[in-house]
Amino acid sequence: MTANQAAPDHAGPVPPGAETALAGPAVTPVGVPAPARSSRGRHAGPVSAGPAGGVTPLEALGRQARRMVAACRANPLATAGGLVIVVVAAFCFIGPLLYHTDQAHVFLSQANLSPRAGHPLGTDNDGVDELGRLMGGGQVSLELAAAAGALAAVLGSLWGAVAGYFGGAVDALMMRIVDAGIAIPAIVLLLLLTSLYRPSTAMLVLVIAGTSWLSTARLVRAEALTLRVREYVQAARVMGASGLRVILRHIAPNAMGTIIVNVTFQIANAVLILATLSWLGLGVQFPSVDWGDMIGAATPTISDGYWWQILAPGIAIIVVVVAFAMLGDGLRDAFSAAESPSPGSAPAGLPAAAPAAPGTSAAAADSVRFSSGLDRP
Repeated sequence: MTANQAAPDHAGPVPPGAETALAGPAVTPVGVPAPARSSRGRHAGPVSAGPAGGVTPLEALGRQARRMVAACRANPLATAGGLVIVVVAAFCFIGPLLYHTDQAHVFLSQANLSPRAGHPLGTDNDGVDELGRLMGGGQVSLELAAAAGALAAVLGSLWGAVAGYFGGAVDALMMRIVDAGIAIPAIVLLLLLTSLYRPSTAMLVLVIAGTSWLSTARLVRAEALTLRVREYVQAARVMGASGLRVILRHIAPNAMGTIIVNVTFQIANAVLILATLSWLGLGVQFPSVDWGDMIGAATPTISDGYWWQILAPGIAIIVVVVAFAMLGDGLRDAFSAAESPSPGSAPAGLPAAAPAAPGTSAAAADSVRFSSGLDRP
């Protein structure tokens, strides 16, 4: 009796592809080259579609543009502030390339001219064009304020991170120094330092940053107190990481949202401090000029009706300070929304929690969530 005769009649038709599986591996005919084996492993996954199915650079650029537009719509306050800052920066740094004026000589025949053709914002007491001076003063104000704000944020972040991470006596000593510095009026320290040393650009940056980092230190210290008890910080310490490495690699990066927001407010504060010092005659020295110098030079002539000399720099200072404040408020709201996920949603990078089975206790459900990693920081 053959094998076909021994097979039962009720076996039914053979499913498609079963013949190939039963027949074993295919034999390559003699003289025909065998197909080359792929270098991909058995777990390498499906083969990519290649260039025909990939994303072109234009499509990738379109996706990035759509993401940027969505982010701008989600944070209109930060978007408006950022656009104003970009426009003011372009006006100050690109404007002199298109609008040429002589800011080095005195033209007494054109002194105190009101706004007119050739001088859209009028001239000052020396006959210098106000629009050109506004652009040049904006360069000095923005550059110095950005440098002072960034330096204050770096100093305050390092001080606050060290104090919050080590805690104990170190934290108490470092924060008492901060409290003592905050108790002294900043204008008194500024006047003292600028009277002792000859004002220069570098000196003004150090003076402004030296009186502005105290508030940043308090904010970052509060963040460090929260972050130092996280599991990944404890794991780094158990693995032998030094305190400096933990601060630079784990504490400071996770407090970056607070630091970035504080930088925007520090720059706005630096613009005001620089304008105050320049108005008092303790700012940048001639021939450099900033917006505070322009206000100081226009103060004696305001009673003569030369309103245009003080109006332009005053508006410029207000616009820049408000723009940086709007940018900081918008970024703070954005970071707060990103750090506060919606109820029931899983943290970034983790799968969503499955619903508990009927009859499962709350303690068992919490145990399952912790074992899956959903409640870990």
